[in-house]
Amino acid sequence: MIWPQAVKDRIKSGHDRELVQSYPYRSACPSTVWADLIDSAGEELFFAGYTNYFLWTQVPAFADTLRRKADEGCRVRFLLGDPEGQVTREREVVEDVALSVSTRIRITLENLDRLGKLDGLETRFSAPEDATNHVSLSVFRFDHEALVTPHLARLVGHDSPLLHLRRQEEKGMFERFSEHAEELWRTAVPLPTR
Repeated sequence: MIWPQAVKDRIKSGHDRELVQSYPYRSACPSTVWADLIDSAGEELFFAGYTNYFLWTQVPAFADTLRRKADEGCRVRFLLGDPEGQVTREREVVEDVALSVSTRIRITLENLDRLGKLDGLETRFSAPEDATNHVSLSVFRFDHEALVTPHLARLVGHDSPLLHLRRQEEKGMFERFSEHAEELWRTAVPLPTR
């Protein structure tokens, strides 16, 4: 036997090869992981969380980094929930927290407005028919890596688990979650002129 069972148990050889790290809470993922993934992306930053507001406080110099990435030709997308949408209102009742879902979305919109017009920066609201699918699963993509949060029952995003994925194969977990986010983006509604 070339590889003892103890070694085999530690080597990822199947679909789990794409799982870099898992965290029981999104808030347990160090801000350095977020910052490093954002900084290392050269082609694609896709923030498909329902509110995305925490990025502005968790990632150091987030606005400056977004400007730099856009200037370097990186495509930057934000997919948000509609702050006036029915699913947003329903989720606010479920979460029952002071910093409401619509307020968190508006924080992101305000911060995006402060960035001004950037080539390569796009923002959309998820379509009303897809909002339930969006609010229940956040996908944050950085070229060929992603952070994914499946939202649990009545918990806010930072209390839900997080998976760090790296693309290793076709039709693996990375691609499946990426395809989910792309489908939401495809049907999403461009922001009204502000």
